[in-house]
Amino acid sequence: MAPQGPTIPSAPRSIQKGTPLKLLLGQEAIECLAQNIQYVDAHFPASRFCESALAGLEPLAIMQRGLHIAKALHEFLPGNYEEAIRVLMASLTPEKSDTEDLGVAGFFYLPHSFFVSEYGQHEQHNSGNDPFVASMLALHALTMRFTAEFAIRTFLIQQQERTLEQVGQWIADPNPHVRRLCSEGTRPRLPWGKRIASFIADPRPTLPILESLKDDPSLYVRRSVANHLGDIAKDHPDLVYATCERWLQDGASTDLQWLIRHAVRYPAKQGDARARKIRAAAC
Repeated sequence: MAPQGPTIPSAPRSIQKGTPLKLLLGQEAIECLAQNIQYVDAHFPASRFCESALAGLEPLAIMQRGLHIAKALHEFLPGNYEEAIRVLMASLTPEKSDTEDLGVAGFFYLPHSFFVSEYGQHEQHNSGNDPFVASMLALHALTMRFTAEFAIRTFLIQQQERTLEQVGQWIADPNPHVRRLCSEGTRPRLPWGKRIASFIADPRPTLPILESLKDDPSLYVRRSVANHLGDIAKDHPDLVYATCERWLQDGASTDLQWLIRHAVRYPAKQGDARARKIRAAAC
């Protein structure tokens, strides 16, 4: 029986210790994904997609599974990228603005994210037309269901200037998940994500983003800013220290003081005198 509307498999807030995270993208998730697409596109070959997505899935880790399933989607969705992404986005569950009950069910959308990053940059997948705008709209939609922090990195690597311009427009978005993407997606050394070599070498292009979000009303966003600064501190500690000291001199709020302490916690633990002084001043 066809579903009444797009759904995602239920998942706990956190996966039990010892349980492989990859199991979140198993047969149940693949079949649910197929049903969701078939709900909005009756011609989608759900059975053939499932067979392709399940083939060779077992040994793959969670990120590898996301990419594997994305390739199966590419095989059976329309060949034109914008047509395919239109179908895929229509199959999404409602967006969310809550940042408290995140859980791990959102990993269901990891294949969607990989689909955009793999096929959403090049004209060859889009009948010769530039797919950038369609891809940015898709990332905006996806980050309100799961996250687009992994997918946006390929755009920052290959189309940095125009992607940063788009990020600059999202900084004032009313949804905290979108604002967090601006900071988290541009981190130089995002865990699990592709490293952005140009930002590791010179992080200054992302500093205006952090300046704009340092006093964000959402702790979810501010924590990302702190972690982003922590990334930068691994390669350019003096730049981070100078930024934090300036914020303190300008009269940092209690929330911003927490962000500053969080940003320099690792070098402080390693005994860096300047980082320890900053943490002490931010109390």
